[in-house]
Amino acid sequence: MTRFAYVDGRFLPHDEAVVHVEDRGFQFGDAIYEVWSVRDGQLLDADGHFARLERSLGELRIANPKSRAGYQLLIGELLRRNRLRDGLVYLQISRGRARRDHAFPAAGTRPTLVLTSKRLDRVAAQLRADAGVGVITTPDLRWGRCDIKTVNLLPNVLAKQAAIEAGAVEAWLVDSSGLVTEGSSTNAWIVTADGRLVTRQADQGILHGITRASLMRQAEELGYVIEERAFSVDEAVSAREAFMTSATSYVTPIVRIDGRPVGNGAPGSVATALRQAYLDSA
Repeated sequence: MTRFAYVDGRFLPHDEAVVHVEDRGFQFGDAIYEVWSVRDGQLLDADGHFARLERSLGELRIANPKSRAGYQLLIGELLRRNRLRDGLVYLQISRGRARRDHAFPAAGTRPTLVLTSKRLDRVAAQLRADAGVGVITTPDLRWGRCDIKTVNLLPNVLAKQAAIEAGAVEAWLVDSSGLVTEGSSTNAWIVTADGRLVTRQADQGILHGITRASLMRQAEELGYVIEERAFSVDEAVSAREAFMTSATSYVTPIVRIDGRPVGNGAPGSVATALRQAYLDSA
């Protein structure tokens, strides 16, 4: 079956979907992106992702090319053409095509809008969660505005590759004070001995995860106490549980950090319950 993508007003076969060589997203990383998880044909946490998309565009002063309704129509058509009910939708908006110059191009440059989608194996994802995953730690080398969802992801790429080469699934990034910021593509959590959920505060040092925010609301409704603060690697290793959240991983237990077991080295009851609660609400 032919896979389709959307580029600036046209649905095209995936292999024919291209942008211009002087697109500023390609030349400078002058672009933002957003990712939605699709479950049974529906976008999860749709409003939160649209709100973050609008905020990211505003922070970079890139004009928003569509309304939320417009995006939803395009995404719906993309899912229909690709016959996708479980997977991911990726959206990228750059400042557009312009002669290469660091400064913003003259008024009138039209943003470039790209949409793609891919399938996810729900069974494989659940098996991974059932077994738990390992993470490594690595210095956080990213820029100072991680709260903006830009395509400038080279430090994240290098950290993720280091994790894969170490036999882990994710890398937790550690700041100059020795405190965990977040994962290369996930938010980081621990569960303390007395059952409190701890995740770093949503400042400029982390991406304000939409799954993170959704889970916080659900956890509070279930009676969990949440502390938004930084934690060290040693605190994480000695915690009762650890887990990560994202649009792609939902809630996934972490059972090893730098090869050291967390808790008893198996997925904990809190992370397992929170994953099920999140999926039940989807």
